[in-house]
Amino acid sequence: MITSKPDIVILTEDRYAVIDDADWYQGQIAREEALLEAALRRQGLGVVRRSWSDPGMDWSACRAAVFRSTWDYFDRFDAFMPWLEQVSARTRLINDAELIRWNVDKRYLGDLAGRGIDIVPTRFVTRGEDLSLAEVMAEQGWEQAVFKPVVSGAARLTHRVDRSEACAHEGLFARCVANEAMMVQRFEDGILADGEVSVVVIGGGVTHAVRKTARAGDFRVQDDHGGSVHAHEPSASERAFAEAVVAACPQLPAYARVDFVRSIDGGFRLMEVELVEPELFFRFHPPAAERLAALIGEILI
Repeated sequence: MITSKPDIVILTEDRYAVIDDADWYQGQIAREEALLEAALRRQGLGVVRRSWSDPGMDWSACRAAVFRSTWDYFDRFDAFMPWLEQVSARTRLINDAELIRWNVDKRYLGDLAGRGIDIVPTRFVTRGEDLSLAEVMAEQGWEQAVFKPVVSGAARLTHRVDRSEACAHEGLFARCVANEAMMVQRFEDGILADGEVSVVVIGGGVTHAVRKTARAGDFRVQDDHGGSVHAHEPSASERAFAEAVVAACPQLPAYARVDFVRSIDGGFRLMEVELVEPELFFRFHPPAAERLAALIGEILI
């Protein structure tokens, strides 16, 4: 029976607290979260949606909060991190606050590399470090690279650079490094040839996958940047890679999305493992929403 107080809060952000159905992007958010909400209700759980920064929310009144479309956390990082500390002391967070803290900074990729996971070759640049983009690319022997902040999402400040034209980006790169820690990654040609595979892992096991491809003339695969998302049946090797990545995390996440590309040697290179607020593409495989809801029900027992 559903109680008068919500068992679960589905976390969103201020922009999407009230959905504009006329906007395709927000409609997609609504569809994804409706699948999870319905699945949670079938578990007998009371559910509400709230912005993570809702000042009127009593977080101690709910049993758990699950991150979904909190897609402004990297723009409001100075507010988000104190909120995370405060709310994690009042209710259970899914994924756990310890995992969230680890995953919001992409230097976690270095941790995973140290645990045997093949990542896209990456050079992390600390804030204020006296290092040019050309120096990084020469040091690593990369002809093409992508640079972006270590705390980021939605392709914020993400730029593709050819070594011969690095000088044209030095001013922007220097301003970025002056303000925040950055990362420079070798550009993977596979992203243009094959796209990026995203495998969803719930409770340590693969549920489904999608393949994301960039529009002509771009390298960003996100659909809000013109990319396309396609249903994808993961191979046994793709499943094994995704599950190995999740097993290498500091603790087993309730949900994860593992994004990777095929490398020129035929293996896989991890782009990211998303544990905070990944789009989980339930619309491509609704049973995954049921699986996550069942897992949340087990967590709350």
